[in-house]
Amino acid sequence: MASSSRRGGGDGGGDEDEPYLLGFIVAKLVGLQYYAGARKITARENVGLVREPLNVYDSNAIRALNRRGVQVGHIDRATAAVLAPLLDSHLLAAAHGIVPKPPKNARSAFRLPCQVHLFARQAAAALVGAAIAAADLDLIHADHPEFALSESAIVQEQTKNSHGDVDKLFALVGKDGKARIEPMEAPGDVVVSDLFEHQKEALGWLVHREESCDLPPFWEEDKDGGFENVLTKQKRNDRPPPLKGGIFADDMGLGKTLTLLSLIGRSKARSVGGKKARGAKRRKVEGAEESRTTLVVCPPSVFSSWVTQLEEHTKAGSLKMYIYHGERTKEKKELLKHDIVITTYSTLGQEFGQEGSPVNEIEWFRVILDEAHVIKNSAARQTQAAIALNAERRWVVTGTPIQNSSFDLYPLMSFLRFQPFSIKSYWQSLIQRPLEEENNSTGLSRLQSLLGAISLRRIKETDIGSKSLVSIPPKTVIAYYIELSAEEREYYDQMELEGKNKMQEFGDRDSILRNYSTVLYFILRLRQLCNDVALCPLDMKSWFPACSLEDVSNNPELLKKLASLAADGDDFDCPICLSPPTKTVITSCAHIYCQTCIMKIINSSSSRCPICRRSLSKEDIFIAPEVKHPDEDVSGNPSSDKPLSSKVQALLSLLKRSANEDPLSKSVVFSQFRKMLILLEGPLKAAGFNILRLDGSMSAKKRSEVIRQFGRVAPDAPTVLLASLKAAGAGVNLTAASTVYLFDPWWNPGVEEQAMDRVHRIGQTKEVKVVRLIVKCSIEERMLELQEKKRRLISGAFGRKKRGKNDKEIRVEELQMMLGLK
Repeated sequence: MASSSRRGGGDGGGDEDEPYLLGFIVAKLVGLQYYAGARKITARENVGLVREPLNVYDSNAIRALNRRGVQVGHIDRATAAVLAPLLDSHLLAAAHGIVPKPPKNARSAFRLPCQVHLFARQAAAALVGAAIAAADLDLIHADHPEFALSESAIVQEQTKNSHGDVDKLFALVGKDGKARIEPMEAPGDVVVSDLFEHQKEALGWLVHREESCDLPPFWEEDKDGGFENVLTKQKRNDRPPPLKGGIFADDMGLGKTLTLLSLIGRSKARSVGGKKARGAKRRKVEGAEESRTTLVVCPPSVFSSWVTQLEEHTKAGSLKMYIYHGERTKEKKELLKHDIVITTYSTLGQEFGQEGSPVNEIEWFRVILDEAHVIKNSAARQTQAAIALNAERRWVVTGTPIQNSSFDLYPLMSFLRFQPFSIKSYWQSLIQRPLEEENNSTGLSRLQSLLGAISLRRIKETDIGSKSLVSIPPKTVIAYYIELSAEEREYYDQMELEGKNKMQEFGDRDSILRNYSTVLYFILRLRQLCNDVALCPLDMKSWFPACSLEDVSNNPELLKKLASLAADGDDFDCPICLSPPTKTVITSCAHIYCQTCIMKIINSSSSRCPICRRSLSKEDIFIAPEVKHPDEDVSGNPSSDKPLSSKVQALLSLLKRSANEDPLSKSVVFSQFRKMLILLEGPLKAAGFNILRLDGSMSAKKRSEVIRQFGRVAPDAPTVLLASLKAAGAGVNLTAASTVYLFDPWWNPGVEEQAMDRVHRIGQTKEVKVVRLIVKCSIEERMLELQEKKRRLISGAFGRKKRGKNDKEIRVEELQMMLGLK
């Protein structure tokens, strides 16, 4: 492969930044008589193409290597003269060579036809196509009648009707590893707590994955003593290294952190024992003793979980931890003194590509990505930073490996370096595309085989009548439907009708996308109306743009309106990194992004808004004005004579009923709207409830204190916690409660599962009841339908994406569905 792609490149523009197959040209391999490697070319030989700019005979030279890396010849001079400048200028991201047929007489054949498959990013595709056409070379693209003649495994996978041979290979994957792996005790000199049986089994599996010398999946030893990947036909003389790691995907609340601490503790115990037994005969790293340091990457909310678990379950001082966050050392030696270094995904992203960043330069003994679904967007900077980390052992840890679609798994494969699935073109052709085909089980069965080979997944609940994995009391989830009052219903219906009319007025897909933020803003307000009319402005005219093309350049009111969209809810994500925006900015075309995400787009060759494709420059970017929250001390005034909303009345009724049944029982009320949590304080206090609030505006120290107070058992202890998703998401333990109220639904069912499992997890002693408050005949019922669609996508192995449409069509369809137009 001749390639111009550089690790860590990309502008954050999603799939548009990923190289894709433009098509192939037919070139010639020449000079075969001079190279011994040409004698061993076989049918459908993958040929490596390498630029040779210092070649004394031709500065455009591209040499060709066989599967074992031995030179077989060169690309013919005329074709090389076209391809070399494209590769050198990085317009071509990669060129793959394949020889369709071997020579009949290898000794007498001086040249061979070679299909050269060309990969480029979308922004460069037109320039590459023009250069190929100007040289009178025939680019055989996907719509060309001869495209199916390609010998590429990727192209053949797209065009052939039978997947039989490949499916047989997938069926064999992981079968050798199906033998039972013995449970393992935690190292007693480090871990003081007894592991549950499922944790011992997981520890045994983790250790087996790290210490096994098995060939990676799809690799076999051939008759010549070399090694071949039976899927890609790649060959090599040396044994490919084992895949030391995998996906630890146990359900949330099953104690994965303690299991991982046991794994880390075992490495330390073995290191100390080995040092005594073998003396100083150990590999050196930069003049120091070999590191056994584990890097843990996680969201900030999970820090407290790792620290608490370390304090509660390990001997004091047995494992040393360094928190690499905020003010932090730049000394590698300082970090390598510790057994665990813990940092955040955002810190990784900030330091990605920086000189002198120790996390990027250290060769870690082990890297653990906790809550690894955070890196579901392969184009995000923090994802690229995680993938680029150097480590001997690599673990993906998440209870929700798929949140939206099976494509969430691709960045995880990239991090694990699991070839060929860490290469996007292979992932798309072998897994993603078959998954997207309607009524096609090929992709699902392949995904099951693949994940079965490298992952461990257990869930808390099993089938009715069978034994649960752990002795956690059961969880029940019910939907409590609420009728709006006549006044609320009239107002809601009027708003929704206006929204439908406006959506139809926008008309086609492109017009809707140009007004994407307005539609999202409108949907947000409908959701807030279901909670309480006090959450949103009642001036309906302010909800809509003055014209069909929004422009915030000279419209400060529109700027404020859009800023409130990102600030009002916990579940608004930047469309590029798929995370809540940091340093929120708004484009002149009224779309909302992280500042760093959109600036990477603007600085790239495409420089267009990813949503509406409008051309952007730095002058089109506006910092979102600060949205001021109501003062916490004067919020929730219990003396207010304003009538309570139907949903608030329903919540109060349920809480009173629960308190009558058990005065000491505790409840958590989740809402994605911080303002709603504040509004709830007054009515709940007036009803006699002792409450606490936990939201994203609080410092980590304040949050920890709130959680500690909520766990207190006493007659005067708090019994209701009002919690936002940002503050009480991953890693927070709320087992003091036994009832969960989801005050408003979230788009993503995985997020709701995480909220429930703050309460339903190891340590819970009571049955857990989850109540979802849903307004009848409203946008909330349609959100449940959308959730169910996403659950179907993530059923099966870990997930299944049954979509053949592009993202823009899906985005518009979901907006129309929310307004009841579909």
